[in-house]
Amino acid sequence: MAHLGYFHEEFVRRRKWLDESTFADLVALCQFLPGPASSQVVYSIGLRQAGWLGGAAAWIGFTLPSAALMLAFAYGLGFSDGWELGGWIGGLKIAAVAVVANALWTMAAKLCPDAKRAVIAILAASVMILFPMAWMQVAVIVAGALAGRVFLVPDASAATPAGQGTNTGWPWLLAFASLLVGLPILVWATGAPLAFLIESFYRSGSLVFGGGHVVLPLLEEATVGRGWLDRDTFLAGYGFVQAMPGPLFTFAAYLGSVINVGPGGVGGGLLALVAIYLPSWLLLPGAMPYWNRLRALPSARSSMMGTNAAVVGLLGAAFYSPVLISGVAGGPQVVFALLAFGALRFLKLPPWLLVILCAVAGGIVL
Repeated sequence: MAHLGYFHEEFVRRRKWLDESTFADLVALCQFLPGPASSQVVYSIGLRQAGWLGGAAAWIGFTLPSAALMLAFAYGLGFSDGWELGGWIGGLKIAAVAVVANALWTMAAKLCPDAKRAVIAILAASVMILFPMAWMQVAVIVAGALAGRVFLVPDASAATPAGQGTNTGWPWLLAFASLLVGLPILVWATGAPLAFLIESFYRSGSLVFGGGHVVLPLLEEATVGRGWLDRDTFLAGYGFVQAMPGPLFTFAAYLGSVINVGPGGVGGGLLALVAIYLPSWLLLPGAMPYWNRLRALPSARSSMMGTNAAVVGLLGAAFYSPVLISGVAGGPQVVFALLAFGALRFLKLPPWLLVILCAVAGGIVL
C-alpha cells in the first residue's frame, strides 16, 4: 500500500503520466491478478509509457536496490561464524513475528469483514495447519474461489461497465499456463535440480494473492519443506527483508543464493528472482485486454472475495508455522514479540526501523 501511495504521487500528481481513473484501473487489475501488486503496477506503468523496454526498466529500477541488499545479506551470513546462535538472529525472527501478525490483522479486517468470509479464512487456516503440503495451498485457494462464487454476493456499486476488450492477450496467458503445468512435468521427467528450483519459485509467484506477505508459506514449503535450507536461515532472511526498500518478493533473491539446490550465490539469487516474477510478466499483458469485461462479471468478483478470504487463512497458518513456533520459544521472546507488535501496530513504527531495533535488542538480551 505504501508503494502505491508513492506511485500515485510520482506518476499521477507530479509527472501526470496517468490520470486518476487509469491509475485506479491498473491498481484494480494488479490486485485481481496473482503476484506482487506493487511490482505489477510499476511494471504496467513502464509498459504504457515505453513498451517492453519501459516495463523492463521500471521493474529493474523498482526491484534492484532491495535484491542487491538481500544478496549482500546472504553473503554476510555465509562469511560470519556461528551466526545461527547469534542473538541478533533471534531478534530478526521476532521482528518477523510482529510484521506477519500485523499483516494478518490488517488483511483480516479488510478482506474478512463479515461472518462468511471469516469462516472461509478460519477453515483455510485450519486445513493448512493440519495438512501443510504445497498442493494443499493450491486446493485452498481454489476452494476459496468456489466458496465465494456460491456463498458471497459482490457489492453492486463495485461493478464497472464492460469495455470493448480484444483477444490479443491469449498467447501470454497460454504461456503462463503452459509453464505452470509444464515445469512440474519437466521436474518429474528429468529430476534436474535447476528445473526444480525454477519450478518452485515460478509456482510461488503464480499463486500469491493478497500481498507480498502471503508468499511466505509458499516459499517456506518450497525451500525449508524440501530440506533446501534450515528454518532459522529462512526466517532470518524474511526478517531482514522487512528493513529493505522495495518489494517483499526480493526475498527470493536471498533464498536462491543460500539454498543447496541450483548454482547458489548471485547466479542462484538472480535465477530465483526472475522465476518468481515471470508469472507477472506473462499475466499482465495477457489479462489487460480482457480486464474491463472480466471485472464487470459478478461471478468473477464474488470468486475473488472468496480467494482473498482464503489467503488470509494461508497467512494465518504461516503465522503459526514457521513464524510463531520458530520465533517465540519462551517467556522473554513472548514479551519481546508483544512489544514489537505493539510498536508496529499502535505506535506506527516503520517496519525497517522495527527490524533494526529488534536485531540490536536481540543481540543484547537473547
